[in-house]
Amino acid sequence: MKAAPAIVGFVALVLVNAGITLVINQQLQKNKQDSAPMEAKQLANTARHNDITAATTVVEPSVVSVNVIKMEIVRGYRGFGLFDFFGGMPMQRQVQGFGSGVIYDPSGLVVTNAHVVDGASQITVVLPDKREFDAQLVGIDEEHDIAKLKINGSNLPHSSFGASSDLIIGEWAIALGNPFAYIINDSKPSVSVGVISALNRSFAPQQGRSYRGMIQTDAAINQGNSGGPLVNIRGEIIGINTFIVSGSGGNIGLGFAIPSDQVKQVLQTL
Repeated sequence: MKAAPAIVGFVALVLVNAGITLVINQQLQKNKQDSAPMEAKQLANTARHNDITAATTVVEPSVVSVNVIKMEIVRGYRGFGLFDFFGGMPMQRQVQGFGSGVIYDPSGLVVTNAHVVDGASQITVVLPDKREFDAQLVGIDEEHDIAKLKINGSNLPHSSFGASSDLIIGEWAIALGNPFAYIINDSKPSVSVGVISALNRSFAPQQGRSYRGMIQTDAAINQGNSGGPLVNIRGEIIGINTFIVSGSGGNIGLGFAIPSDQVKQVLQTL
């Protein structure tokens, strides 16, 4: 009969241990369930950061909006409100224009298209960080549609040129620029992604400009993107976005950029 208390104590100890084990297992299972969504979220966040987002992060700070004021000759009215039989007296008026560019040297050198700044009486460069600078036109090559600007500032971001000679048809292409300009109050560039569709596309001279060996891309290039960079997934400038071919005037996947090798050659002469 004296063994009974010992047996009761042993059974109680077993039950206590079983209860503790059950509680621990339940807690481990709960922790595992709680950690599953967190792990999935971390994996999703990792997947969102890729070569394209990395390249965009590198280049975006150096992509600028190029705002210009040009003087335009128009035909108006001649004295007393009577319309002149021969088309009216020539008059000048200020017209605002816009395009894009990219800072390619820390000293403040900016490359854009010649047609963006041609005939401008005033050029203002706006950085994504909202700093604004009056720009000096250093040189312009109308034939190749390239212009070099200079701004004076400190801690200027810049991007580097890559080689357009080793581009691969089908590789990623990222177009950056400022197609909205005055429409929205946002100095950060827009980003569109596509691929290199074709190389060495040449066109008949247009308005005295010669477009030879152009890069074709289906990355969306719209009005205002002219002069902005076309970059690869390494964040290197491989071209300067220049024009689209479209019957409607909208983007249909036929955008063209001046190859970076050609751009570098022209800039050295300006």
